[in-house]
Amino acid sequence: MNTQDAKRVLETALICASQPLTLREMRSLFADELGADSVRGLLDELMRDWEGKGVELVALASGWRFQSRPELREYLDRLHPEKPPRYSRAVMETLAIIAYRQPVTRGDIEDIRGVVVASQIIKQLEDRGWVDAIGHRETPGRPALYATTKTFLDDLGLASLEQLPALDVGTAPPAFEALQGQLLDTDEPAPVEPSADEAVAAEPALPEAAAAEAPVAEAAEAEPAADVPPPSLSLFGVDGTPVIPPSEPNDPPPQPLPESA
Repeated sequence: MNTQDAKRVLETALICASQPLTLREMRSLFADELGADSVRGLLDELMRDWEGKGVELVALASGWRFQSRPELREYLDRLHPEKPPRYSRAVMETLAIIAYRQPVTRGDIEDIRGVVVASQIIKQLEDRGWVDAIGHRETPGRPALYATTKTFLDDLGLASLEQLPALDVGTAPPAFEALQGQLLDTDEPAPVEPSADEAVAAEPALPEAAAAEAPVAEAAEAEPAADVPPPSLSLFGVDGTPVIPPSEPNDPPPQPLPESA
């Protein structure tokens, strides 16, 4: 088979594939008669052939695929006007912490966010295929260590974790909002959880008898308390630097992405 025919076979397979193809799968198209370097050369030619068109050939964490260019997304979204599933601020911020700090335990996430991480939050991310448990920390209780998956990178259109947007020191862009926009194909902000004041305002009014006793209870609680700052719900400190605890020495590194031959 000459090079032109091989490129046409490869192009057709990539266009018709329902998911990214690995180098091994592409080599099987030619009964392994073409080596990995030859297939990569054909892929480079295809990338050049599709330059300037509305579709591009990209390398992702799990393989190669054709996809529409980002600048055309707003037009394609009109074909599917339904909104993607929404995730709360807590879910997206937890995902951002795992993405930038992996591997982490639930305890690590709680230390950074300053609030308890509900099991349902982790389950939502696992069900979506964005995070997975990759091991356990060798400490009492052996808590699970969480890291992102290839699906997470594929949905972001990235080939590796090194391509995640950098956290610039001195600025405080919410990392979870950036991930929300890229993963869910929307520029709308994530749903914001109600604050403590809003939660109190939403409570039903007290009966008259209880309302009469309320000032007494409030007076008893008005004693000066220790000046303790409230827990931060941000990934960043006052100076704009990421609020990230030091790594545990026994934590395994993030699982490397195997390179398909």
